Amino acid sequence: MKNLVKSAALVAGLFISTQLVNAQQKIGHINFGDIISGTTEFKTAQDQLKTLQDAKTKELQDMYAEYQKQQTAANDKARNRSEANKETVDAELNTLATQLRELEGRIQDIQRVAQEDIGKKQEELYQPIERKVMTAVNDVAKAKGYAYVFDISSTNIPYFAGGDDLTTDVKTKLGIPATAAPAAK
Repeated sequence: MKNLVKSAALVAGLFISTQLVNAQQKIGHINFGDIISGTTEFKTAQDQLKTLQDAKTKELQDMYAEYQKQQTAANDKARNRSEANKETVDAELNTLATQLRELEGRIQDIQRVAQEDIGKKQEELYQPIERKVMTAVNDVAKAKGYAYVFDISSTNIPYFAGGDDLTTDVKTKLGIPATAAPAAK
């Protein structure tokens, strides 16, 4: 009976100590979007993406202007069509219609490729920034003894109360000036 009481006391002691250890786990949060947007790399990436988007937009605008020019020429030919020049104008209109369809197809292809190029460039530019920030978050969390760090800029967290805001600490680790406090969700 004495051994049973000792065993029960030992199990209860282990259970209580486990609960105390679990209760002492630190929980923190960051605003990942605020940190990312504060990096100089992010600003450089945005500038590069804007330049690429502007170049692609200009190319598409030039092609669309050519399309409109050809469309106007076709409309003018159709307006000037008469019984005397019917066969010649119809042949020219068929040629112009074929050219317009081809140009429209090229415009759509270039638009699709432009979207793909911009998406690839965005991924290429943003992935290293995200890795750098995640490394800093992990370093800060480990150094300060946090078991969990949540991203409050994510819409996947419907509610949070408490926990420590590590955003400024991560910004400091990355050399980002800690300006205004991030907006809580």
